[in-house]
Amino acid sequence: MTVALLGPAEVRELAASLDVTPTKKLGQNFVHDANTVRRIVRTADVRPGELCVEVGPGLGSLTLGLLEAGARVLAVEIDGRLAAQLPLTVEAAGGTEAAGRLTVIHRDALAVDELPGAPARLVANLPYNVSVPVLLHLLETVPSLASGVVMVQAEVGERLAAGPGSKVYGSPSVKAAWYGRWRTAGSVSRQVFWPVPNVDSILVAFERGTQPGDEELRRRTFRVVDAAFQQRRKMLRQSLSGLFGSAAAAAEALEAAGAAPTARGEELDVDAFVEIGRRLP
Repeated sequence: MTVALLGPAEVRELAASLDVTPTKKLGQNFVHDANTVRRIVRTADVRPGELCVEVGPGLGSLTLGLLEAGARVLAVEIDGRLAAQLPLTVEAAGGTEAAGRLTVIHRDALAVDELPGAPARLVANLPYNVSVPVLLHLLETVPSLASGVVMVQAEVGERLAAGPGSKVYGSPSVKAAWYGRWRTAGSVSRQVFWPVPNVDSILVAFERGTQPGDEELRRRTFRVVDAAFQQRRKMLRQSLSGLFGSAAAAAEALEAAGAAPTARGEELDVDAFVEIGRRLP
């Protein structure tokens, strides 16, 4: 598939022509390195013909890489100028055939409640400031998403992939684990971005598994998770007392769920949180 990927000069020229200045508010850091783009696509195991979701395509660097691999792409872009330009960029780089495999959705990803065509894979350089909310929202609202690779701030990626007992294990770790298995898939140099971010980046891969329960149980479990990690140093019987009405009632529920009342949130895996969620009044 012949598609010309963007380099540093093309990225800057495109931005200048659109009068786009990358903003921290939108978490915009544009990738300008073709090798990095192809590495992301390869890590995601993108197959010809499959439908991928990309959130925050920006100027189109990763979009072109996905199209080069033969995928069809649903690109969700909040910036109207970028959304309007993306099909033009794709047609210039890959012709009408590549442009025919692109669908641009001009919306905030957090407001998307469904996507056409049952996409199977998420591949994205996620805006750093909303990466976790966007991920959890899409996994909740687009059940066809079976796997993916996202580029996020290193600290965030390590939290998503962390297991119980890790220093960085927290609320995002447990909520992500509700949906499946997560792993870090390599670091990314700051130098492949424009502008150069002041944080490190990492690739995180996921595969959706069988969810532990229905939407009602998910909501209950996530309420327990939020309370457990709001004050990490507290024992669970204390941090969950507000949900259960008292520390004694929380301790009783914890024991019934097979968890020690004196444990802390970082000691419990997602299954343990689910069992506590089942016992919410």
